[in-house]
Amino acid sequence: MSTVPQLPDWADDDIDPRVPSIARIYDHLLGGSHNFAVDREWADDLERRWPGITQATWANRAFLRRVVGYCVRAGITQFLDIGSGIPTAGNIHEILTELGVNGQVVYVDNDPVAFLMGRRILADIPWATAIRGDFRELDTLVRSPEVTQHIDFTKPVAVLVLSILHVVGDEMDPHGVLGRLGAVLTPGSRLAISHFTNEGWSAERLEELLELTRSTTTPGRPRSAAEITALFDGFELVEPGVVQVPLWRPDADTPQEAGYLDWLGGVGVKR
Repeated sequence: MSTVPQLPDWADDDIDPRVPSIARIYDHLLGGSHNFAVDREWADDLERRWPGITQATWANRAFLRRVVGYCVRAGITQFLDIGSGIPTAGNIHEILTELGVNGQVVYVDNDPVAFLMGRRILADIPWATAIRGDFRELDTLVRSPEVTQHIDFTKPVAVLVLSILHVVGDEMDPHGVLGRLGAVLTPGSRLAISHFTNEGWSAERLEELLELTRSTTTPGRPRSAAEITALFDGFELVEPGVVQVPLWRPDADTPQEAGYLDWLGGVGVKR
């Protein structure tokens, strides 16, 4: 009989440390410490099979930084980060602080560790908070007091849905959820998406990857560029559209090599 690994003192008792979590795997890939042995083993196995996954994770974090800077230059200082994961180094509240911007940030994730650590990390930051919520309930969530005390939806808001929709299956109706969320946003709001794509993969290699994700709490659902673009319905894509994340408005710090990446990203403006 296998024994259950002992939980660290920062984890709640209802968390099963034998089941890997995308939020904790992402934390490990970014060099964080709020993850379990099963998450590290899963991530390390992924890197061995598909070299470049760690670089891709950091490229997504760089995409986040450029998106936040773009939104701030557009006059937006309210941020709603859906599927935010654990707010490790380089997240929105830290970027705003570096930019000297007075903003409001709400991180949303359904992972208990992401929620718990988010609350602890943000405890002394009154203008940022983490709440536990499910993507499927976004239209209800954005009307909750936990969100509305930070976000004024009569003004433009930047909604970030980064590196999460590829674990949202079609049965969760991501197009419909984002459409209902868009109906709450005032014109001039922004929607940013980054998404793992199934383009460029052989059927065998893609199935191998998807089979691996089925051992986690969030099985994968990669999408084509056309499917990802369709998620921006109701928003006007800004240049350069939906592209590999390093190619979205690169700056001097963006690596020139993008061929190993299978993440696409873009930003849309609410009409």
